Amino acid sequence: AALTVRFLTRRFIGEYGDMEFIYSHNLTVDGREILFHIWDVPNSQQAEEGSSEEKRIQWADSFVLVYSICDRASFNILPLKIQFIKAAKEGQSQEKVPIVIVGNKRDLQHQRVVSSEEGRLLALSLDCGFYEVSAAE
Repeated sequence: AALTVRFLTRRFIGEYGDMEFIYSHNLTVDGREILFHIWDVPNSQQAEEGSSEEKRIQWADSFVLVYSICDRASFNILPLKIQFIKAAKEGQSQEKVPIVIVGNKRDLQHQRVVSSEEGRLLALSLDCGFYEVSAAE
């Protein structure tokens, strides 16, 4: 949620509830006006398997999966999530589904438990993009 709000408003808000939201946002990219629809789902709600998660996957054209560099569990669930997404999306077409893995909280180096190299290697092994960011900065 922090990254979504930062993207939409350029402001950082540190505390969020456990709610899912759909946002719309216009942005000019390479001279073209792009309308983004963002379905922001908290990690606790991503954990569910079944029709709700399936619905979100079918709805989306691309995926940004965010983990905290300070939380090993949030990183460890990524391979399963990515396999689930790929099975649902790529099973329907031959096109590769765009997925980016984002390590958040880069500003909290002193609390880091997931190295940048681990994130890069996971993204490489799963054919995903990779970034590390700080929503706070």
